[in-house]
Amino acid sequence: MSGRLATSAVMNASTLSLGRKPRVAIVLLNLGGPDKMESVYPFLLNLFKDPAILRVPVFIRPLLARIIAFARKKPASANYALLGGKSPLLDLTIDQAVSLERSLPDLDARCFIAMRYWHPFSEQTAQEVKAFDPDEVVLLPLYPQHSTTTTGSSFTAWREAAATVGLVKPTTSICCYHSDPAFVAATAAIVRKSFLESRAELDSAIPLRVLFSAHGLPESIITAGDPYQHQVERTVAAVVRQMAVSDMEHLVCYQSRATPQKWIGPSTEDEIARAGREKVALLVVPIAFVSDHSETLVELDIEYRELAEEDGVPAYFRAPVQNSDPAFIQSLADLVRRSRNRGTGLCSFAGSRTCYKPHTDCPHARAGAPAPPAPDVAVSVANLVEAV
Repeated sequence: MSGRLATSAVMNASTLSLGRKPRVAIVLLNLGGPDKMESVYPFLLNLFKDPAILRVPVFIRPLLARIIAFARKKPASANYALLGGKSPLLDLTIDQAVSLERSLPDLDARCFIAMRYWHPFSEQTAQEVKAFDPDEVVLLPLYPQHSTTTTGSSFTAWREAAATVGLVKPTTSICCYHSDPAFVAATAAIVRKSFLESRAELDSAIPLRVLFSAHGLPESIITAGDPYQHQVERTVAAVVRQMAVSDMEHLVCYQSRATPQKWIGPSTEDEIARAGREKVALLVVPIAFVSDHSETLVELDIEYRELAEEDGVPAYFRAPVQNSDPAFIQSLADLVRRSRNRGTGLCSFAGSRTCYKPHTDCPHARAGAPAPPAPDVAVSVANLVEAV
């Protein structure tokens, strides 16, 4: 029996011998957002002070972060004004936490929320988890695809916070679930419903293209080994297979460019312009977000819709994100159960490393885990899941 499985078996046996359910703290990791207009600038400052986001020498980062945050304060404030003066992300994450707790009746589970750039921060949450005194902790990022800029940064912040408050508990860290079968099925059901509804609204002579839109990243971060783009593409491929809609035209694109450097593409804006030239209707699917926030409710719903009208796109639709969709919440509950059974430490939805050799910033790669076979000889995701 491996060390991870042995640890899990000992913990489970211990709780069973005490005649009670395992006491589990599930920490939902997310970006965060300003809770009032006055919070917009400090939120942006926290974002750009993160070395995982602004990858410049440490001695110039604080100054450059202030310059960028100040420059982005006005447009960001305008966006949050459209949302009632704050981000809806925390409220939606609280709803997800409540739903997830209810989906785990076999555990004495309590969900906690640790945001990266605004309250509740990791240190506050770590104090709350310590007071809860769980048998174990599960770190569950609300980012299906792993990136050093999101999950990686949140993991680092949590480790530092736990050390600061003296929280020492067996911990399972779920790095990604980009191709988890239950997550894919839940997502595909949402997208398929939106596709069929959109198709029904259109004249049969107008083609419909699906844009799976994810938050972009500078190309330099991807070439340095970040697995995010690879995992986004795997999510889309799995969702499209699950949808089983014949001859559905689709592609992956990226939104929210924030710096002058070259970002991964194609950009969502360019694909909207192309659809206008080709007179193709669009269904935009936010594939890397599981909760509504400014990038779905403002960027996709308002800014890109206006852009589509200006560019002559015949019709523009947007698929909903998961939020507290029951099938999505159940997929997270199943993911928590499987991850706990594998024992403490780092795990993916499939247990071990799922990223190929070039993705050196995969956390499993950093831990020295061997890469799976290259794409041309790789087993399917379904077989990979069955194997573990």
